Amino acid sequence: MKTILHQLFEYKTLTREQANQVLLQIASGQVNEIQMAVFLSVFLMRNITIEELTGFREALKSLAIPVDLSEYDAIDLCGTGGDEKNTFNISTLASFVVAGSGLKVAKHGNYGVSSACGSSNVLEHFGYRFSNDQDKLRREIEKTGICFLHAPLFNPGMKNIAPVRRQLGIKTFFNILGPMINPSSPKKQLVGVFSLELSRMYNYLYQQLDVQYAIIHSLDGYDEISLTGPFMLTTNQGETILEPSDLGFARVDPVRIYGGNTVEESAAIFQRVLNGDGTSEENSVVIANSGIALTLLHPGLSLTDCLAMARESLESGKALLSFKQLIEMNS
Repeated sequence: MKTILHQLFEYKTLTREQANQVLLQIASGQVNEIQMAVFLSVFLMRNITIEELTGFREALKSLAIPVDLSEYDAIDLCGTGGDEKNTFNISTLASFVVAGSGLKVAKHGNYGVSSACGSSNVLEHFGYRFSNDQDKLRREIEKTGICFLHAPLFNPGMKNIAPVRRQLGIKTFFNILGPMINPSSPKKQLVGVFSLELSRMYNYLYQQLDVQYAIIHSLDGYDEISLTGPFMLTTNQGETILEPSDLGFARVDPVRIYGGNTVEESAAIFQRVLNGDGTSEENSVVIANSGIALTLLHPGLSLTDCLAMARESLESGKALLSFKQLIEMNS
């Protein structure tokens, strides 16, 4: 590890193989917490390279506990986090909207690191019990249309780095890796990223994989469609910049999509939106993200049709039913 740190201090980058090996060393407990903190800090001061990101991803995938959900042709809706905007749980709500539309979701998530409430925090608050038992996950996705894959249970090698990430309390390259290491390896993914550069890196990497993808980045820094301004949408077919009006929505004041300062505050917003009592801004943001996800599952439908489908799932209570059934299965 000392050799790697010296190399990084000399402003050199890692090869794909070096990146792979250093992650394996961290996972096996060969690196102490001080060295890990220093290692993570390097990537806060400079951008990660494609080679490094690929090596890190391959190491984590090789260590992960896989789960086979391939027969469901499920989608994952997952953001990198790290945008420090502290919005409410938009991608998690959108996941239930998609499930309420009759499609399957294998949601990958974790506790919040740089935000007050991650997807794992909010689901745990409502009583969801995390598990890596494949039979349990399959029962959930069959009955409710969704199952939740709590990242630490599928990535045991991450246990050594988790305390350091928590103590740092800021985004690291592990945020970047999150959507790429879903243990079910879904063939369809909606990914939110916090920078244009990262959007283009994801686009390059996903082009090497057998995945139908939509990468979203709001140009004012959100890792989701925030409707606070224009956003970039990157798919297998190319990239485009869209305005909220292109989706039929008005621009949203950032204050209107703030997620609160505690898990309890975020959970209250979450429940209110599912119950049909969300504000127009909250509902619009959830529908916008859900609609883009549905275009991956319904390639023959227009974006307008997919947005309408998302709205119907939310407003009819189908998304709420999916959520209630999932929680009931864990009570």
